[in-house]
Amino acid sequence: MKLKRIVQAALVLLFLGVAKVPLEERVTERLRAENLLSPPLTLEVRENVGQMSFAAALGGLRSLVASIVYLEAYTAFENSEWAKVDSLFQLITRLQPRMVSYWEQAAAHMAYDAAAYYLKSEEIEPAVRGRLFQEHVDRGIAFLEEGLTYLPDSARLWARLGDVYKYRVKSPKKAAEAYWKAFECGRQPFLQRATAYELSVLPDEEDQRRAYELLKIRYGEGDRYPTVIAKIKQFEEKFGVPLAVRIPEAMPQRSDADPGMNAGPNVDVEGR
Repeated sequence: MKLKRIVQAALVLLFLGVAKVPLEERVTERLRAENLLSPPLTLEVRENVGQMSFAAALGGLRSLVASIVYLEAYTAFENSEWAKVDSLFQLITRLQPRMVSYWEQAAAHMAYDAAAYYLKSEEIEPAVRGRLFQEHVDRGIAFLEEGLTYLPDSARLWARLGDVYKYRVKSPKKAAEAYWKAFECGRQPFLQRATAYELSVLPDEEDQRRAYELLKIRYGEGDRYPTVIAKIKQFEEKFGVPLAVRIPEAMPQRSDADPGMNAGPNVDVEGR
């Protein structure tokens, strides 16, 4: 009789355990979908961080492990070991995929630091320099695009992508698209102006008219930067806007005094 009860109790526990698994899996997937739980560590991560670090990461110390690897990546950066920097940041961003700053720094190291290093290196043939420059710019873009799969609403990552397309790829169209996504996510006026500036240099009149409308919005909300005024005045002439509805300011002497627009990449978009 006692053995029968033990068997019955074991069967009940087994049944409850089996029944609980699907529920736990659904809860876990929901938490991950809502960015409340990090994705599981992959075999690739385990192979890269080593046995002890992998055990620590499983034990809830992923942030600590990422910080330790980050210090190693910084040393590699100081030594211009770009392949190692790339590899270590791949690991860091997989350990902490929802940390915006890691994606930003990974992209900056590739698209700016490494790309500039190879472009200016006198030890490399000119034709090879250009290829290595482009490859590392592409790596920077790849980091940002991967980061956006985890953080699709990050204004910072969209803005950084716009910076790379503006300053490295020299593609106003793609820069405008990325800046606009950043504006939609964060609603910072700076990003709306950035979109307009990139659209304003495109040859398509539809893009230019959109730039004009965006600049009029910024002007209406108080932006009186010389760049904004100059571009609006140029579009007023080009599109034959009636004098009665043109802005009252005269054409500025200079049009490059918009804070943030000529500061180069990595301008802070938080709270601007």
